[in-house]
Amino acid sequence: MDHSINLAEVLVGKKMEPRYMEYNWRDIALYALAVGAHREDLTYTYEKYIKAIPTYGAVPYWGTVNVRPRQWMPLPASMLADEIIKPTIAFLNMDHEIFWYRPIDPIKGTFQWQDEIVDVYDRGEGRGAVVKTRIDVRDEAGNLVCTNYSSTFFHEAGGFGGNPMPKSSVVIPERDPDFTVDDYVSPVQNLLYRLTGDTNLIHVDPEYARNMKFDQPIMQGLCSFGFACRMAIGELVPGEPERLTHMAAQMSSPLLPGTPVRLQGWKMKDGQLYFRFVDKNTGKAVLNRGVLEWKI
Repeated sequence: MDHSINLAEVLVGKKMEPRYMEYNWRDIALYALAVGAHREDLTYTYEKYIKAIPTYGAVPYWGTVNVRPRQWMPLPASMLADEIIKPTIAFLNMDHEIFWYRPIDPIKGTFQWQDEIVDVYDRGEGRGAVVKTRIDVRDEAGNLVCTNYSSTFFHEAGGFGGNPMPKSSVVIPERDPDFTVDDYVSPVQNLLYRLTGDTNLIHVDPEYARNMKFDQPIMQGLCSFGFACRMAIGELVPGEPERLTHMAAQMSSPLLPGTPVRLQGWKMKDGQLYFRFVDKNTGKAVLNRGVLEWKI
């Protein structure tokens, strides 16, 4: 990459073309199963009284299923940086944040959105750059449903003179968590989640995963995000997913299919939780510095 180029000046404000995604209750139920819903979780899987797990609103970020214009691989706005950075090392999804403004219609609907690059952070020469993107997801009537922010790390693009990446305001307490919830990511969880829209080859193709320096396909970061959301709802506001207003977390380490997981939660104040989502086999945080907020 040409380090005389100020990436922030070149990339901020760039947008993808507008996109649309139609869905119905079967997509909502499939998503619930893809983020680990159990047979007793009929609130998320039975059309008689179905509700959407709110993180379904994050599906458009990497989504390809039922998306127009059609695309065979996920294409968020951060991919626009490829044209300038020309990375030879795979980029990395660093975090995700979502704000909810209204419940997602669980029976049928249309999402419409447009990805935009909103910031580029400089981690320094040899330390890479971070491209932050935003998508506002609206329903067919134009009502704002949710806003997603996500950051993508490019190894080779640091040292262009940009602003440093701000630190997370979430500091996990040193005390024991107020609650823990255990669950299991099945050996085919990556394949199930892939059906909701994230068709990135690193989550399905063994050869591609090996080329990216993984022994096997890994789990989607947003699948872990959805797992954590579902598990937290069950502990904090069971049966009332519509009360959630905000969720964010850093993606700290890869997770393999067929792994026991644990959600650790710290209640900070009314309507606010800090959390970690942990690989029980390794003890490593898959999601770290997590925050979840809901209406009291």
